[in-house]
Amino acid sequence: MSTIWLSDSACWILVIVAALVIEAVSLNLNAVWFAIGGLGGLVAASLGMSIPTQWIVFLIVSTIFLLLVRPFARRVLKPKGAATNADRILGEQAIVTRAIDNTQATGEIKVMGQYWTARSADGVPIAAGETVRVREIVGVKAIVEPITQMKQV
Repeated sequence: MSTIWLSDSACWILVIVAALVIEAVSLNLNAVWFAIGGLGGLVAASLGMSIPTQWIVFLIVSTIFLLLVRPFARRVLKPKGAATNADRILGEQAIVTRAIDNTQATGEIKVMGQYWTARSADGVPIAAGETVRVREIVGVKAIVEPITQMKQV
């Protein structure tokens, strides 16, 4: 029975491919740095360096990229929060179409032609027909405050 030995270069190519496959599955920006380190090991093997030297190059390159480049890459590639159409009602005036009472869990406003479930920001009931301003959105509810209670700046 014969033993099959892979060349140093073939082993580093396997390391690179394995790291890239792991990165493709996880998408955490963790394994890609080991693929780059594997590329360093492959270069070291191509230059005829010893196996321990190849491993040292692999570890140094992987560590440098993991510690220095990964934070920058995560910041650049970080998904931004997608703005929704709901954001456009923030700060807008609305008319209370159904009295707002947080204790009864009732209330509705009409803002920009849309009806929204509403709650009072300070917990004070607001009568139907009053004008309010949308302060924030929590879930699918608009949190509002009466225009008369707002502080003038």
